[in-house]
Amino acid sequence: MKKNLRIVSAAAAALLAVAPIAATAVSTVSAATTVNIDGNTSTPVAQNTDVNLATNFTAIAYVAGQNGTQGTNGVVSGSVTATYNGQSYTGNLTGNIKDTTIYRASDKKHVEVSSKDFAAGQYYAVIKDVSFNFGSQNADKKLTVSLKGGLLTTTDKDAKPAESVTVTLDKNGVANFAEVQTPNFKAVNPFSTSTVAWYQNNNVVTSANVTVNAGNNNLVNVSQIVAALNGYTAHELTRGDNGQVGSNPVTSPITAAAVTDQLKAQNIAVDGAGYFTAPTSLSLKFTATANNSNASAELPVTVSIPNGKVTTVESVSKTIMHNAYYYDKNAKRVGTDKLTRYNSVTVSPKTTTINGKAYYEVVENGKATGKYINADNIDGTKRTLKHNAYVYKSSKKRANKVVLKKGTEVTTYGNPYTFKNGKKYYKIGADTKKTYVRVENFD
Repeated sequence: MKKNLRIVSAAAAALLAVAPIAATAVSTVSAATTVNIDGNTSTPVAQNTDVNLATNFTAIAYVAGQNGTQGTNGVVSGSVTATYNGQSYTGNLTGNIKDTTIYRASDKKHVEVSSKDFAAGQYYAVIKDVSFNFGSQNADKKLTVSLKGGLLTTTDKDAKPAESVTVTLDKNGVANFAEVQTPNFKAVNPFSTSTVAWYQNNNVVTSANVTVNAGNNNLVNVSQIVAALNGYTAHELTRGDNGQVGSNPVTSPITAAAVTDQLKAQNIAVDGAGYFTAPTSLSLKFTATANNSNASAELPVTVSIPNGKVTTVESVSKTIMHNAYYYDKNAKRVGTDKLTRYNSVTVSPKTTTINGKAYYEVVENGKATGKYINADNIDGTKRTLKHNAYVYKSSKKRANKVVLKKGTEVTTYGNPYTFKNGKKYYKIGADTKKTYVRVENFD
């Protein structure tokens, strides 16, 4: 769960409040940045909780003036997200200028955002005197705080910058840091016309198909996939004043970490050494972004694993005879989407009984989804007429001249519909539309 919050004072008990970081043409930010991680005193943080921080900075580079006009200063803005106990809290970083400094990533030199030195490229920010407030109920607890790609420095005398550090909260439940160095972010040229393209063996490609082989127990390592894609590279293409096209390689998004993240998003478990039980096919996607602009290009990848584990489940196609909602394994409604009558759906061949009722599990792309449909909306229920009955197509018109005799067994589908005349009708007839019988004829 992610919450986007405006900046408010600690007195307002915000779940996350971040004191200013520059959002204008400046290179520094005010001191005493405070992040109120959790204002809910009813849920104390557990001892040794892992807190993951992430920063999201965007920047526009200095743009030189044309024909003697003044240049346009650069702009830096950003946000920080703190995640713990399954929830994420995000605050925007904007405001005054004082204790944040911007550095060029290539040579680690301080750069003023308002100067022409703030060209398009990679940068990072160093923010001093940052505090994270977990509330007084968490006083004196030890926590592990991490900022992937960045560095955290505690206020301890001999503290060294690290991506992950252990801190002890003070008597007010506050974790104090002398400095926070953000991961690299990109300043873009807003007038850039560059594009990004993927290549394989000097040929432009828009997709990739590779094959890897599984080892014992259908295991594949993420490094095998990275190696199989080694020949795929992305380049930023720019056109110069003389019409010549320049090509510069961009950082490859094809990494073991990126593959791992995509596998986990597909509910495929990856162990600490990078191994996972591989299906016979995988679909991945990698996005390469330009060095100096927001241009990007996607590379959809299909990974074939001939000796992978067959994970498809048996399924059949059924026709929905009555509008049907989705349910979970506990027969609780899932969302508001529904399947409309007379359309087909792929389901498991056998029904599952939940709370005494029969349900079909929905199958998508050969995999069970955990979503269920009431079988009565597909197979119907056999009922015996206690009175002679006409078949209707509306409250005023009969569907045909057929009279269903008392004692006849009829299959009805789903719950009754209420027509304009206020009477209730069951849908009958699997091969015909708009055929209904009054419910009272079965009572």
